[in-house]
Amino acid sequence: MYKSFREMPKIQIAELVFWLTDSLPKKEDYGLASQIRRAALSISANIAEAFGRYHVNDKINFYYFARGSIVETQNHLEYGCRVEYFCQEDVKSIDLKLGNLYDPVNRLIKSLNSYPQSKSQPQPYGDKS
Repeated sequence: MYKSFREMPKIQIAELVFWLTDSLPKKEDYGLASQIRRAALSISANIAEAFGRYHVNDKINFYYFARGSIVETQNHLEYGCRVEYFCQEDVKSIDLKLGNLYDPVNRLIKSLNSYPQSKSQPQPYGDKS
């Protein structure tokens, strides 16, 4: 299990999406570019927020949100390829990273779902008590 949200390979995806969308036409600034950037950044934001939550159910919900953002980002990438905004090879590289992140997020959800609710809650990241 990860001891910090920083150990998970997630922020690089948002960076790659940013650079991929940098060359989109200006008409897409408030359309596809904005949507896919927010979805990609939401992955790491939700993972970080899950790490910072105290209660198991809160953690699980934020990991579900992160998982949803992974799939949303994949959808936007596919659309970008279909309308020929993105090169298939660039998208394939990012999609592979998204797929490699999906499984660890699922494992975290499964692990937390099996955590006995009657036991004391795990300490949040950075708590010294």
